[in-house]
Amino acid sequence: MGDPKKPKNKYTTPRHPWSGDQLSSELFLVGSYGLRNKKELWKAETELSRIRKQARTLLAAPPDIRERLSGYLMKRLTRMGLVSEAAPVDSILSLKVEDLLERRLQSIVWRKGLGRSPYEARQLITHKKVRVGSRLVSKPSYIVSRDEEPTIALTSVGVQPGVSG
Repeated sequence: MGDPKKPKNKYTTPRHPWSGDQLSSELFLVGSYGLRNKKELWKAETELSRIRKQARTLLAAPPDIRERLSGYLMKRLTRMGLVSEAAPVDSILSLKVEDLLERRLQSIVWRKGLGRSPYEARQLITHKKVRVGSRLVSKPSYIVSRDEEPTIALTSVGVQPGVSG
């Protein structure tokens, strides 16, 4: 069961962390999505690998089990906004880490124009200036579902987008 003082890691580090290609691609993703450090990128990569592993096991399963269980996985990923409703299970294997990073609250706040940069979007979220529906969300890594995306707005506590003061 494990020691409660030592929780299980939510990410795995790269096998070859010092290769030049790995470093440059990670640095590009960290900068373009405004991540705080590479650990956030590794968490997204680990989550994506877990999803892809589920898809691989479904594709290897017998057809009757695949029919029954693939609906649950596809419904969850459609709600998350990672795949379309009519997409086959094979499309899960072609997902990239950028697809998951685009669904983060920080990226969506920046793309909607509520923040001028991904870093400003992150600051607005951590300072509790952004709400999703009726809830204040203070985690930039929050994965926004398709249903929640139109309800993202700034709180009305004296903050205006693009105005610093």
